[in-house]
Amino acid sequence: MGGSTIDPTYYNLGDHTETVQVDYDPTEISYEELLTVFFGSHDCSISGAPAQYKSVIFYHDQEQESLARQAKDDREASSGAEVQTDIEEAGVFYLAEDYHQKYALQGNQLFLRDFQVMYSDFSDVVDSTAAARVNGYLYGYGSKEKLLGEIDSFGLSKESKERLLALVY
Repeated sequence: MGGSTIDPTYYNLGDHTETVQVDYDPTEISYEELLTVFFGSHDCSISGAPAQYKSVIFYHDQEQESLARQAKDDREASSGAEVQTDIEEAGVFYLAEDYHQKYALQGNQLFLRDFQVMYSDFSDVVDSTAAARVNGYLYGYGSKEKLLGEIDSFGLSKESKERLLALVY
């Protein structure tokens, strides 16, 4: 997002920044809480990063812009360091190529096969919350307790459930 190249690719990124788009339910988590996670998840004081890797928040409306600027100011005040995060209006969000999507999931044929049974089109796997959750667990994110509470909602085969539980424990 954020660049001028039309339909950028990994090898022709131009002036775009690699980013994620977060769809969230504001009754479950607030935008302010997401900003806290964002600023707490990386070193935002590093300067000179190329456009591809810069720290940036893309906002969708005036309220998000205001909250992002306040969170940046708060982070600077609490850390005593200048925050290098840019705050820019959101433009077109381009998905990465398929081979970059759900990367850990794609690297594990057992789980990938389950999702291919559920979804005939890979774009549906990319959009799947269950696939995103499994991909996160495969990268080591999430607790055993959280997994136990949600594993039955993923639509996985018995073999995949057992394997995922074994990987998380």
